[in-house]
Amino acid sequence: MTSTRVAVFEALQDMPHARADEVFDHVRPVLAHTSLQSVYNALGDFATAGIVRRIEPAGQPGRFELRVDDNHHHLVCTSCGRVEDVDCVVGHAPCMVPGDTRGFTLVSAEVTFWGLCSSCSDAAASARLSPVPANPVEGTE
Repeated sequence: MTSTRVAVFEALQDMPHARADEVFDHVRPVLAHTSLQSVYNALGDFATAGIVRRIEPAGQPGRFELRVDDNHHHLVCTSCGRVEDVDCVVGHAPCMVPGDTRGFTLVSAEVTFWGLCSSCSDAAASARLSPVPANPVEGTE
C-alpha cells in the first residue's frame, strides 16, 4: 500500500460518493507530493479490485464509494447534485427483474432515483411562497 492509496482510502471513508477531484483536494494537504493522476490511478485500482464502487450519475462526473458487495441504489438531487444511498427497493438482488433477460444471467441492478433533496426542496418551496415585489407602473402615483 502506497501513501497515496492509504490517503485515498481514508478520504473515501470521510466522503462517500466523492469525485476524484474532491478526493485529491482532501489528500493534498496530507500528501503534497501526490498528483490528481495518482488519485485517479488509486481509485481505478481500487475499483478493479472491488474495494470501491464507481457510480456515474447521468450528466455528472463519476463518484466513488466504499459501500460495495450489496445491491444498493442512489438518490441524486437534480438541483445541487447531492448523492445518497438507498437500500434495495424490493426483494432480493437484483431487486428488479426485466420481463425478458435476453439470455443474460442477472447479477445486479443499478437504479438511480432523481429528485430534489430536502434542502433544495425547502428552498424551492420558500421561493414559491415569497411575495413578488410589485413593479410600479410608470406615470402613476
